[in-house]
Order: sequence, then C-alpha cells, then structure tokens
Amino acid sequence: MSTDPRGRYDEVVSELVATAPVKSGKMFGMPCLKHNGTGKAFAGFYEGAMVFKLTGSPHSEALQLAGAHLFDPMGGRPMKEWVVVPVEHASHWVQLAQEALRYVDEAQQRKS
Repeated sequence: MSTDPRGRYDEVVSELVATAPVKSGKMFGMPCLKHNGTGKAFAGFYEGAMVFKLTGSPHSEALQLAGAHLFDPMGGRPMKEWVVVPVEHASHWVQLAQEALRYVDEAQQRKS
C-alpha cells in the first residue's frame, strides 16, 4: 500500500474500476470516480484527501472521523452531501467510495 495521498487514491481507483461499474474521470479539474451508467461523480481526490458523496448514516459516520468536514472547494458554500476524509483515514476510503457509489446508483434507480 502506498503511503502518499495520491498513491492511496490511485489504489482506491484501481480497486473500484476492477470490481464495480465505475470509471476514472475529472469533475471541474478534480480527479474523480464516476458511475459508468450515469456518468455521475461520487468520489474524488482534492488537496491530499478524498471526497465522497454520501447520505444517511455513512455521511454521519464519515463526518465523525477526525479532520473530516463538508467539502467547500470555493469557500463559504459547503456541498452538504460531500464529505472530505483526510489521508489519515485512508483505510476507510474504499468502503466510503463503495457507499458513495451505492448512493448515486440508488438515486438513479429511483429516477428510472
């Protein structure tokens, strides 16, 4: 396992691309993971941390990790569903990415 944040992110990307319907991409210049079917981003890499689109208990649990906070890339307007999880909690990144993928997948199924 890599010890640098980008290396850890790349490991998460490799695992999810190999095991789930996802692809690597970019969202507003940020490296991210997108659902293959919808093209919706559900996780990304920002300033040495991973960000995840979450809801419900996974969202609450992610925010309870030390240093985690709502994603606010522009300053002053946090994105309520997106949680930044620092590299100190990289052992949670794959699980959080899977939860985020489940969330966007279920949201798409409700629309269908």
